[in-house]
Amino acid sequence: MISGILEKLRHAFTKNHNDRETSSTEKWLQILLVSSVGVTALVWGVRELKWLESWELKVYDQMLRSRPVQSPDRRILLVTITENDLEREQWPLSDNTINQLLKKIQSYQPRVIGLNIYRPTQLNLADGIGNRNHIIATCLLSSMGRAEISPPPNFPIDNVGYNDLIPDSENDQIIRRSLLFAQHQDKKCKTRFSFAALTAISYLEKSGVELDFPDKNHFSLGKTIFPILTPNYGSYTNLDAKGYQLLLNYRHPAHFAQEVSLTAVLTNQVNPELFKDRLVIIGTTAASVHPGLYTPYSAATEQPARMSTVYIHAQIASQIISTVLDARSLIWDWPDWAEFLWIWAWGLMGGTLAWRSRHPLLLAIAGGTTLIVLVGICFGLFLLSGWVPLIPSALTLLITGMSVRAYITYQTQQQTQLIIQQVEQQKEVIEQLDILLKETQVDSTRIHDEHHHFPKIVTPEKTTGDFLLSGRYQISKILGSGGFGCTYLANDTQRPGNPTCVVKQLMPARRDTKFLQVARRLFNTEAEILEALGKHQQIPELLAYFEDNQEFYLVEQYIPGHTLSEELPPVTGLQKEKVVINMLKEVLEVLEFVHEHRVIHRDIKPTNIIRSAEDNRLVLIDFGAVKLMQPPNSEETELATVAIGTRGYAPPEQFAGHPRLCSDIYALGMIGIQALTGIQPQEIHPDQETGNAIWRSHAQVSEELAAILDKMVRYHFSDRYQSASAVLQDLESMSK
Repeated sequence: MISGILEKLRHAFTKNHNDRETSSTEKWLQILLVSSVGVTALVWGVRELKWLESWELKVYDQMLRSRPVQSPDRRILLVTITENDLEREQWPLSDNTINQLLKKIQSYQPRVIGLNIYRPTQLNLADGIGNRNHIIATCLLSSMGRAEISPPPNFPIDNVGYNDLIPDSENDQIIRRSLLFAQHQDKKCKTRFSFAALTAISYLEKSGVELDFPDKNHFSLGKTIFPILTPNYGSYTNLDAKGYQLLLNYRHPAHFAQEVSLTAVLTNQVNPELFKDRLVIIGTTAASVHPGLYTPYSAATEQPARMSTVYIHAQIASQIISTVLDARSLIWDWPDWAEFLWIWAWGLMGGTLAWRSRHPLLLAIAGGTTLIVLVGICFGLFLLSGWVPLIPSALTLLITGMSVRAYITYQTQQQTQLIIQQVEQQKEVIEQLDILLKETQVDSTRIHDEHHHFPKIVTPEKTTGDFLLSGRYQISKILGSGGFGCTYLANDTQRPGNPTCVVKQLMPARRDTKFLQVARRLFNTEAEILEALGKHQQIPELLAYFEDNQEFYLVEQYIPGHTLSEELPPVTGLQKEKVVINMLKEVLEVLEFVHEHRVIHRDIKPTNIIRSAEDNRLVLIDFGAVKLMQPPNSEETELATVAIGTRGYAPPEQFAGHPRLCSDIYALGMIGIQALTGIQPQEIHPDQETGNAIWRSHAQVSEELAAILDKMVRYHFSDRYQSASAVLQDLESMSK
């Protein structure tokens, strides 16, 4: 199914030199699907090898211990033989003591009595008790290295249950399952029922609840159906699930059931009402007789390391009875396909977080929060008795996130290296362009010639026929025009829905062959840089670029909205400091991305920043050294050198033809000052000695923000902030 989706994606989106049809979202969808499915399959395979089982079982134990304490089971009473009792009675207990205890308890009218003590040598068990049907004795099945222990010879086998308990593995020896019914070949301990199951069933039968086996995978008590364990139940893998096994749903040992001691019963120190109509289970808790077995509660600090077998059998009996009479939930799980989808979903979550959270700290916070949510969901389901995979889901979440993050880092490094190479090529082309422009004196004839070759503006009225730019772009509106060319709003007729895009027409300053060759190299290099930068959500995506009739065209994503100039004085009033800080941060985050690729925007100004109408974010537009091939505009740029920039916003070194990364920071700082003072940057007077802008007296601003803006717009570039991240760090420290 997944391979089919990916195949459709590969065929649906194609790319050529002039057209990038596959968007970054679609590309990352493919990466996300591939990585999440691959990691999920890997984790699933590791899980099938049982390498995760011990971790998952430890998590199961922890969740079991962490549940709210349930009320004690009032149907069960434990008669325990403690170390103190053994100081009074010698072990093993005499036949007389056992019978005396049974008669005493019998007189208190319990519903069922379970004797969880091996008494194969007692020939007269329950002597003197007329009806023995409600008394359950025990024996022990044979196992590796141990012979079977036979039941009391004078007791019917129907009233005997085996005392065996099955640990999970040789590693932890923890009792999490109960073997209720078993097929075996023992000659003495012939019973098919466990001691716990037989006592519970005998108790329920006296309420009219009958045992039945509707199929090999279930047994029922009355209307309650018990599904038995399967080899891959919950987090088990290839479990030996022979016989009818049930996952133990323990009650907290400290709040399980009432208990009285052997001595207290024999010396009449108990209330007879405690026994009436209850399931009474007799067994030893003395460690000198049996050290007990490990359970999920063994790791609890307030509990003993081992639990006596009589407690474990009582827990099993309590679970069966409560399930039938109280509708207490059994521990349930999901089928394999649902668990796979669950694990895969968390892989998708991890990959999505890595894709969306580009900053490592933000990713760590988001990943940690998601892990907490995962644990919370799994524990919440466990409170509803659901056992769903936690460790595989967490591993898939983390591994997918790390793999996607690693891929993004690798791709970013590759793109950065490529862009750096392109930027170096761009510098070489600019130098060649500078030489060509200086070779010829600018005279009136040249100027006339250049104006003669200005592009013909294509108006919407002239496109009412079949005319399509490059055979696909239907011009609908002119956004701007001048000596450099024209910017159009157009519809792409070759894409579904004819989406709106922006077409920028760029005309070289000269039409001679030599100049066109250099201009073409600059255009292609610049387009490749813009194509890479357009992957950022706050930079328009470059959709296509081409040459037609010695004119160059860029086709970019259309960003509906308004320019930042509409949010600044005199269009609006003076902006508040908080608004200015947020504006600076948002643009600086884009510049941080741009500068990481060693790219200089060169023309940061309010009209080149758009407030997107879709998500209200600021979008940086109109990059480009491609403007160098255009005729200079005396109203905006210095004429002495090949330079890009707008007077007032561009710093001195940029007009000298040597822009730096901090040149963009200077321009943004001027926008911030304009927002606070309402003064156009061209009208701000510099200090006669330092050349630094004098503006503070025109604004009500905190000392912290003023100091940051001053450092952003220092006259000498070496005195300014050298990176956008450094400015962001200082702005962030203001809000703390």
